[in-house]
Amino acid sequence: MTTRTEAGPLDTGTARPESKLRSYARLGKLDVYDYYPSVAVAFSAVLLPVSRLSAATVVTLALFLLGAVFVIVAMVALDDVTGYRDGSDAANYGPDDPLRNKLRKPLVAGTLTLREALRFGWSTAAAGAVLWAAAVAAAPHRPLWAVILIAVLFVLSVQYSYGLKISYHGFQEIFLAGLGAALVLGAYGLAAGHFSGFVLVQGVLFGFGPLLFGVYSNTNDIPGDRAVGRRTVACLVSPRGNAVFVGALSAAEFLTGAVASALGIAPWWFVLLMLPVTVLRVRQYRTGFHRGDIMRARRQGFPAHRLGTVLLITANLAVGAGAGG
Repeated sequence: MTTRTEAGPLDTGTARPESKLRSYARLGKLDVYDYYPSVAVAFSAVLLPVSRLSAATVVTLALFLLGAVFVIVAMVALDDVTGYRDGSDAANYGPDDPLRNKLRKPLVAGTLTLREALRFGWSTAAAGAVLWAAAVAAAPHRPLWAVILIAVLFVLSVQYSYGLKISYHGFQEIFLAGLGAALVLGAYGLAAGHFSGFVLVQGVLFGFGPLLFGVYSNTNDIPGDRAVGRRTVACLVSPRGNAVFVGALSAAEFLTGAVASALGIAPWWFVLLMLPVTVLRVRQYRTGFHRGDIMRARRQGFPAHRLGTVLLITANLAVGAGAGG
């Protein structure tokens, strides 16, 4: 018999004991680092020529990166708190879904208590706020739009599934993409001091990465999310409608780069450079919706996003080296 306590559901011997440090790392999802290279994208946009790179810029971006780690760790930790409280994580990581590793949810596995998770979430949020404030203070530039963007990003991040519960009220998909874009733009604004249409395009493309493994997770999690009223697109539309939605997002990723190249916002060759990502998206979609293997398709989203990040950095280095075109 399974009972629910503050420490989580007691599982009769299926959860392996592990250290608190490992459980906190799982709570903060430190193995899923795909938002953090946003700062590398921004850095590559200001790196060349190196002779103009200041120490203040390097310090600023380092502080911003550390702040981003703490803010995102807080966001996902508080997401787990809400998922534990409403039962959706127990449903999505329970015995009926053997493809999900329950230890990835320390509250469900019982390796952390609710009090420990809350303390961890708010402590990391506070550390993130301090580090982002330090990044702004150290920045060689402080354009108002960038400072406001960073402040709004912090407030909304901790409200993702806690407090306002943005992800529960139909805004999850927008947030997942917007978080990536805002991280790129915020870091770039502090480093460069001005807005760039090309960097905006890169931010949007970077944000598509987490979005296009998030929507596959949502497809897998429909029963648990519906049970607690989490209004993702996957829950609100038919299976066919969800397949069309995910396909449209995949096409929109390609079109973002194509339109930017056509309009001169990005170099003409940018759309060609990003084509390998499109190839991987086609494979991902076919795996998920033609072959019906949603969780494998979700996993395929990680290398697609990481390749895209490398190509964005390559594009910036090429432009910085004089290959604008």
